[in-house]
Amino acid sequence: MESYQTVQMPGEAVIVEKKSRFIGRAAHAQTEEEALAFLEKVRRGEPQANHHVYAYILREGARTRYSDDGEPQKTAGLPVLEVLRGFPVTDTVLVVTRYFGGTLLGTGGLVRAYTASAKAALVASQIAQISLCRTLSLTVDYALRDAAVKLIESAGAKELKIDYTQQVALSFRVLAGSEAPLVEALQELTRGGEVGCSDPFFAPF
Repeated sequence: MESYQTVQMPGEAVIVEKKSRFIGRAAHAQTEEEALAFLEKVRRGEPQANHHVYAYILREGARTRYSDDGEPQKTAGLPVLEVLRGFPVTDTVLVVTRYFGGTLLGTGGLVRAYTASAKAALVASQIAQISLCRTLSLTVDYALRDAAVKLIESAGAKELKIDYTQQVALSFRVLAGSEAPLVEALQELTRGGEVGCSDPFFAPF
């Protein structure tokens, strides 16, 4: 897997169906412990709620899990999980809290309400594309600073950082596997200057 999508900033949305109130919350979670900690945080914040339905998908161990939390089987947790799969996102947990409004929604009504709440929470969140990247770095003379920056920016690099000392130190992020042409161009500019290259890592890009 060289790229995936995940929730970068949490999202929350409220849907009311026949006086039942559904509060959907989406958050980032890299481990099962983080996912369950988010669930527990929601439970503590909404102690009077009737149900806290949840689902999560994690890259770690390709783990998925869901719970109907007392709702009829397959009317709540599974629809929330299917929303996660459909976006698609990973390293993400969704919790839908329900306050019962006194009117039974039926199987179809529950599925629609939990699905809509989960979708609304994800739409309200900030979803980021996470890609396999490398950090490149090099040092140039002041006279080559502008030309080097132009090459770096035209290659679509991210998070360019510049430090000024006796020379100009540049560091930036590129997609792993795309760095060769830029490295070659920078080495040509600096007449064989060394370009440092980190091990691959996942980061927003």
